[in-house]
Amino acid sequence: MAQVSGATVLVAAAAVADWRPATASEQKIKKDGSGQTPTLQFTENPDILAGVAKLPRAKSGELYCVGFAAESHDLLSNSTAKRLRKGVPLLVGNIGPATFGQDDNALLLVDADGAKELPHASKRNLAIQLVAEIARRISRKA
Repeated sequence: MAQVSGATVLVAAAAVADWRPATASEQKIKKDGSGQTPTLQFTENPDILAGVAKLPRAKSGELYCVGFAAESHDLLSNSTAKRLRKGVPLLVGNIGPATFGQDDNALLLVDADGAKELPHASKRNLAIQLVAEIARRISRKA
């Protein structure tokens, strides 16, 4: 968040964790012989991308926010819904399980006008295409 004030573009990768334990024990949770599984309570982590997207600079377009969605199914509908929920102009989606640990991927770019596919290619090539796409979009606004 400290770097956002001087940024022109924010590309936010997927969250490391959407949830965290609500409380942390200073002691090990030990077996008590009852066979009962410990109950854990979780609390939601802050949504950094959605928070940045609500800032005046992002709302005015001075800061261009890009989010990512690693989905397991229904890529277009889930990515579209996530883009709207986060309030960002561009959401980059993929089928996560198909790309984890691989050197290649395919991307779906979702914006207010619809969706555009970046076909299967190396992740390096897709990164180059994505940066060029973002540059094209922000230069249109200038």
